[in-house]
Amino acid sequence: MTISSERAVGRAIKDSGIDRKNIFLSTKIWASEYENENAVEETLERLGVDYVDLLYIHQPAGNWLAGYRMLEKAYREGKAKSIGISNFEGKYMEELETKWEIVPQFIQVEAHPYFTQKELRVTLDKYGIKLMSWYPLGHGDTALMNELVFAGLGKKYGKTPAQVILRWHTQMGFVVIPGSKNAEHIKDNMDIFDFTLTDEEMEQIAKLDKNERYYHRTDEQLVQFANWKPEFEK
Repeated sequence: MTISSERAVGRAIKDSGIDRKNIFLSTKIWASEYENENAVEETLERLGVDYVDLLYIHQPAGNWLAGYRMLEKAYREGKAKSIGISNFEGKYMEELETKWEIVPQFIQVEAHPYFTQKELRVTLDKYGIKLMSWYPLGHGDTALMNELVFAGLGKKYGKTPAQVILRWHTQMGFVVIPGSKNAEHIKDNMDIFDFTLTDEEMEQIAKLDKNERYYHRTDEQLVQFANWKPEFEK
């Protein structure tokens, strides 16, 4: 997406008539904004709010430590009720762990039954950081969706394989953010709280873990992220 959706989201919140306290609002500071000392205030202005419930930095690109210091400042000032990091894994997570002043409450990373972030979760569990899954359904991989275990569990519980996978995420303790523009799919994605997978069934799913991801970021991409500037609606 080349154009920030923050102003559109702000208009939607205003037009909804819903009390701000009943809306959980999350956004990210893009890498090219990490050295902009007014980035948080400009974000809040675009959204038309005094605070966000969760504020991320998007990538460990450019001067990401300056970006993280910005989050910590926003948290101290009450402009962000919680803070998070996105796509920080391996050496980047290890470095941040030695430099943060406030521990992030969330981390957004790729996670699904083929890639359960076992190594990263050792650190997350140590600090009580919640994992938010992106590519939760394996980036639409039919191989994952057609695994026999999901077909069997779907038949047992009257659910689709996708619903079984999303339920697995919640029982793993992950915050899960499946994306869809299809209204029926969005409803189905929410309809996962009327059944519970057993410990044995969770163990069956655990056997699918291949430690294989779909997204492979390169150092060249990090440079591109640091230099790419999103367009903000005026």
